[in-house]
Amino acid sequence: MNSGQTSGRTSVPGQSGLVIVDKPQGWTSHDVAGRRRRLAGTRKVGHAGTLDPMATGVLVVGINRATRLLTYIVGTSKTYTATIRLGQSTITGDAEGEVGTETIAAAVSEDAIRTGAAALAGPISQVPSSVSAIKINGERSYARVRSGHTVELEARPVTVNRFAIHAIRRVRGGKLLDVDVTVVCSSGTYVRALARDLGAALGVGGHLTALRRTRVGPFGIEAAATLEQLAEDLTVLDLDDAARALFPVRELDAAEALDLSHGRRIAAGAPAAPGTPPAAAFAPDGRLVALLENRGAEARPLLVFAPGQEAGSDR
Repeated sequence: MNSGQTSGRTSVPGQSGLVIVDKPQGWTSHDVAGRRRRLAGTRKVGHAGTLDPMATGVLVVGINRATRLLTYIVGTSKTYTATIRLGQSTITGDAEGEVGTETIAAAVSEDAIRTGAAALAGPISQVPSSVSAIKINGERSYARVRSGHTVELEARPVTVNRFAIHAIRRVRGGKLLDVDVTVVCSSGTYVRALARDLGAALGVGGHLTALRRTRVGPFGIEAAATLEQLAEDLTVLDLDDAARALFPVRELDAAEALDLSHGRRIAAGAPAAPGTPPAAAFAPDGRLVALLENRGAEARPLLVFAPGQEAGSDR
């Protein structure tokens, strides 16, 4: 994998690729995908990793055949900057929810905050926010909450690789504390749940007042464009360059490329460490042919991108 360079950006109509959007506040991820659908002139558009309307920052949108990469992007690590307000709890865990409880946080020390954040770093068991998009019997959790139901979600394992405290500010005469943080975490981690749990551990409650996603896998905020910029120039990171940014690369010879383009298995490549994503296999002309997974002495195509091949092979 490379570092997510964007040298392959183009704006060719009908192209398959990724658009790295700097999502504005107040928009849903679905809204952003819908705008891209109209600009790209295709209905085959999706996004990787939902951002709440309050949140801003990196949203990866796939167009045409690149939508097939999105499931792999969803599972990558994420980086966020956020502000946690200590002393107030809300039903949603963020500033969009009504304040439920308020506790004077003046006595909470910086050392206590840093200790509390450290306790929430590493592999942890986290109960997602009840207003998350997790489905319960086919219905989104947030929809059940908004319709008046009480929702209790089960804890799930996540990994918080970094929970760094940058600044602590006293607001409202010192009754509340605003804490600026950076969080690097695994897929499935809820930053507003971290705010809730930090506040609970300190005995004063907490919620998010700001959240910005600055990185999704190899794609950083520096590569993102605003909706206004994209309306002027719909720049796309083409499929081949996107795959090189996301996956380990295997260069094929002509015979291997031909076999894979027809869904046939080829000889296995170099052994991959556990948890390594599949390899992106490229033809001698630089075209993405397939995503590969080693199975013993053979490499099996998980997805085939050769012309006319729109589904992975089970052969």
